[in-house]
Amino acid sequence: MLEEVRRKIRFRHYSLRTERAYVGWIWRFILANGRRHPRELGAPEVEAFLTRLAVEGRVAASTQNQALSALLFLYKEVLGLDLPWMQEVVRAKRPQRIPTVLSRGEVQAVLAQMDGRPWLVASLLYGTGMRLMECLRLRVKDVDFARNEITVRNGKGGKDRRTVLPASLVEPLQRELERVTVLHQRDLQAGFGAVYLPHALSRKYPNAAREPGWQYVFPAKSRSADPRSGTERRHHCDDAVLTRALKRGCREAGIVKPVSAHTLRHSFATHMIEAGYDIRTVQELLGHADVATTQIYTHVLNRGAGGVLSPLDRR
Repeated sequence: MLEEVRRKIRFRHYSLRTERAYVGWIWRFILANGRRHPRELGAPEVEAFLTRLAVEGRVAASTQNQALSALLFLYKEVLGLDLPWMQEVVRAKRPQRIPTVLSRGEVQAVLAQMDGRPWLVASLLYGTGMRLMECLRLRVKDVDFARNEITVRNGKGGKDRRTVLPASLVEPLQRELERVTVLHQRDLQAGFGAVYLPHALSRKYPNAAREPGWQYVFPAKSRSADPRSGTERRHHCDDAVLTRALKRGCREAGIVKPVSAHTLRHSFATHMIEAGYDIRTVQELLGHADVATTQIYTHVLNRGAGGVLSPLDRR
């Protein structure tokens, strides 16, 4: 059954991370119910499983909702069971959190402690507002130096968008692409050089995988076997590389705020609004479907909560 789950997920072009998460939750659900087949289980078992996650496991609301989504996928898409009660299972309510934002000085202090590829990736995240995986999955052909823009392909929700390419990163990014070209030539000479292509592009364009434009801007140091097909090729670099470098940079810069790669995206949006850019423009650069998502950054401006002036500061 788990193989059928994987097949259905791949048919719908879900990411490898989603596949692993869904299979993991379904397996945990089966184990929690004495290895009984999900067809034999119903609403009480699903509700009890999700309740245990919240009460005993104390998982976040997003984690509980991910588990529910996995079970919904199992029953509806894999087992083909139309179970109305599954739609009535209450999803945990995600708390509204104010995002952590670094000041311009703090961003510069962190970047000053970084170098090499981690510095370039972190600078792109702050300078473009991209998500971490959007940046790591960037292809050579999607960097347009003539127009000073980057095209983000298949972002969150499967949407494409364009964002700005900072002028200060043009030269270091060009040097990085020169290294990519050299590395790609070595792979071709070794009998490799074909990169992963999304969906059915590898069948539609058989030679595209070896073309320079489809190579990753930030390739991994070594080749590895594709976890789905088993084909040996060079993937993009691991996100853990930046995570470690960013954590070390914050420690050396004396930043005590909880900082992740997404914090740089939050900082980009906040500083853009502070600079006077229209919220709709920021929404498009970030790729938000709803402007309400972007409006959260109007509450973290460096002017106090909601931009109001405290009565203690009035004269």
